[in-house]
Amino acid sequence: MSRKTQSSEERSISVSGWTVTFSALGINLALGVLYSWSVISKGIPASWGWGEADKSWPYSIACLVFSIFMVLGGRLQDKIGPRITATIGGLLVGVGLIIASLTTSLIGFMVGFGVLAGAGIGFGYASATPPAVKWFPSAKTGLITGIVVSGFGLASVYVAPLAQWLIGTQGLQKTILILGIAFFIMVVGLAQFLRVPHKVLQFSKRLGPAEVFKPKITRHDDVSPKDMLKTSQFYILWFMYACGAGAGLMIISKLAAIAKQQVGINLGFMLVAVLAIGNGAGRIIAGSVSDKMGRQKTMLICFVCQAIMVFLLSRSTTGTFLGSVPVLALISALIGANYGANLSLFPSIVKDYYGLKNFGVNYGLVFTAWGMGGFMLALGAGRLYDLYHSYNFAYYGASVLLVLAAATTFALRAPAAAKQPAAEAAMINPAEEVSTVLPA
Repeated sequence: MSRKTQSSEERSISVSGWTVTFSALGINLALGVLYSWSVISKGIPASWGWGEADKSWPYSIACLVFSIFMVLGGRLQDKIGPRITATIGGLLVGVGLIIASLTTSLIGFMVGFGVLAGAGIGFGYASATPPAVKWFPSAKTGLITGIVVSGFGLASVYVAPLAQWLIGTQGLQKTILILGIAFFIMVVGLAQFLRVPHKVLQFSKRLGPAEVFKPKITRHDDVSPKDMLKTSQFYILWFMYACGAGAGLMIISKLAAIAKQQVGINLGFMLVAVLAIGNGAGRIIAGSVSDKMGRQKTMLICFVCQAIMVFLLSRSTTGTFLGSVPVLALISALIGANYGANLSLFPSIVKDYYGLKNFGVNYGLVFTAWGMGGFMLALGAGRLYDLYHSYNFAYYGASVLLVLAAATTFALRAPAAAKQPAAEAAMINPAEEVSTVLPA
């Protein structure tokens, strides 16, 4: 291949890769409506007769259904491609929110927001990261993953104040209807730009795409879901993910109520937006740092920091230094950053350990930990508050789980399937790195 032809192909690959990446980012910006629940639940009128535990159910179910449908969505996008799968996701999110907007019953919200929107988020989210990382070398996996998933975390930056304003001017039910129609259009539209490379890509050491070729060997890109489930690393990752994600989701679901009940301020939507900025930034920063420092060390730092932040939140009360608005905002941002780090670190390490071929369904199986952690801790926090009129017990429990997750990082080792034999290593030019992808 001539240098001129190669240069032209490199530019085409680069443009395609970044088009897919930013389309996936946009999809996640819409799917992040999940993180606006603390504002929506706070806007539920007393006349509906919902308790704090009731208000936790739609969100908790959405988290659980989201994680379950991540497995189905991952399998589907591996088979038929991300475009169709994400389109189905956008349709389900729109229909789910529209159904929720037509009812005041808990069951209606559990079905609309919890089951249907949760399933749609699972399909859409499962279709966003895999096609993006397939356009780039593994040395950029953390960065690209962080950029894509940052959209989900950053969504609350605009969704929370937008929902607050719409609830004040249009009412709660019409607000949910507007969001449902808008996000249906946004997700379905951007889904049409998602695609994977139609050939296998080789990347040079300078991290740019070189000529297309068929690799002579297969490294750890063919680990099947069945084989992954036989490794101890899967269960270690699952436990760590459940602890890290569950603690963050618990705070996200209750932050507006926490601000009102502990500190007596009505700026919950502002704290949700601040947390969202940290959430999005944490995904990009942690992903990029882990590319250089390593996934395990980055996880350890994030788990320890999160345990400290959640504990400090229990001390944030009216009249205290930790209860002042600037300090509470800082704590919220750091909780968001440490939580968001999970969403770039875990897909990256799943790709490192088990490869790209079955990445969609493999990460979907690990992601069930996110749903279970969010379901249990968010629901538990609501029930504990109804019993003791305080979130302190929930804070202490989450902090303990985070410390356990931090300790577990020392037991994590790459599975044998991800360790390239020396004989195979000798077959690869050290100046090159191979990234395999599925046909489109």
